[in-house]
Amino acid sequence: MTKNSAGFDWISIFIYLALITFGWANIYSASLGSNAGSFFDLSQPYGKQALFIGLSIFLIVIVLSLEAKFYQRFSSVIYILSLLSLAGLFVFGKTISGATSWYSFGSFGVQPSEFAKFATALALAKYLSDIHTNIKKLSNQIKAFIIIALPALLIIPQPDPGSALVYAAFFFPLYREGLSGFYLFAGLSCVAVFILTLLAGPIWVSAGVILVGLFLFFRKRKKRPGRILITFFGIIAIGLSFSVNYIFENVFEQRHRDRFNIVLGKEVDSKGIGYNTNQSEIAIGSGGWLGKGWTQGTQTKGQFVPEQHTDYIFSTVGEEWGFLGSATVILLFVLLLLRLIRLAERQRNQFYRVYGYSVIGILFIHFLVNIGMVIGIFPTVGIPLPFFSYGGSGLWGFTILLFIFIKLDSDRLSF
Repeated sequence: MTKNSAGFDWISIFIYLALITFGWANIYSASLGSNAGSFFDLSQPYGKQALFIGLSIFLIVIVLSLEAKFYQRFSSVIYILSLLSLAGLFVFGKTISGATSWYSFGSFGVQPSEFAKFATALALAKYLSDIHTNIKKLSNQIKAFIIIALPALLIIPQPDPGSALVYAAFFFPLYREGLSGFYLFAGLSCVAVFILTLLAGPIWVSAGVILVGLFLFFRKRKKRPGRILITFFGIIAIGLSFSVNYIFENVFEQRHRDRFNIVLGKEVDSKGIGYNTNQSEIAIGSGGWLGKGWTQGTQTKGQFVPEQHTDYIFSTVGEEWGFLGSATVILLFVLLLLRLIRLAERQRNQFYRVYGYSVIGILFIHFLVNIGMVIGIFPTVGIPLPFFSYGGSGLWGFTILLFIFIKLDSDRLSF
């Protein structure tokens, strides 16, 4: 820490420690078998997670010991190395659960997509700080989108669409730095057209688009540019609607189609592809207000929820700690996000601010999608709950992501 340092933000650090501690307690319960050994039994997920937490502390020491300027100076190098690590999976990667997303080192594996998130955040922050918020220029927007898209395009074919989805989080810092809200509106509109087409079909969606377009068209009768824009986007929306079925049947894999159909209520498959979500909802619902007690969850002990210690760890919280415990976890994440927003807004250095909002966006998307997935309002896409779900790569990636910003914030008075 430099002499100009303002000190580390201990509120964020405390929330981080609370999350990883409570997360480990639930991983212990979710993976507790009849032959359980010590807390540090490396043959069990909870023992490995304890090791991962210990190594995370070591990573924190390294991250905080480096000069803040190091991250800005070497952001491009870190980003390029992350792209190379993602590309190398197609040659040296190990396939686990149908996805070639891992490098295998004996009994341990490393998932480079978890580290690509902070690398992309650094690269985007460096680029936006170099152009001094001139993000309204189209050429600058394209370059920023390329920085975001490259790792996502390397992740999608693994296939790992869940991890690629997280890169939508980078619209948070772009919007904060002046990107038009039109992009967000356009993106949400495409999602709405896609989902409505799956539910009602292209004919009804197209009819709705035409009615809305006519209403807006005649309201803008004295503004020719506005009417042209409405016509253009109406045509795009109708074209997208008629292409949805092709995309759904030919781009999505069967497991993804099944998950969408279950969430949309078009299929009920509580014993097949919808088994995880159904059992997760049962576990959470059975917890009541106060839960059944730590390690006392019947759904958890019976291992009714597959991979409960990873992506579905929140179902353990709901069953064993009840509504009170679930609300506490959600509150901790909300407090962390609000705290990080406050830290980001007080930055004088644009690189620091952009990186901070990237951290906020990534954590928010993970938090929102994971819990939404566990309670059945989002399709299962394989996104872990930050600092909570089992896994070394995820924990280390999120830890580095957060503590780089804590380090940058500690140096803010240098500017």
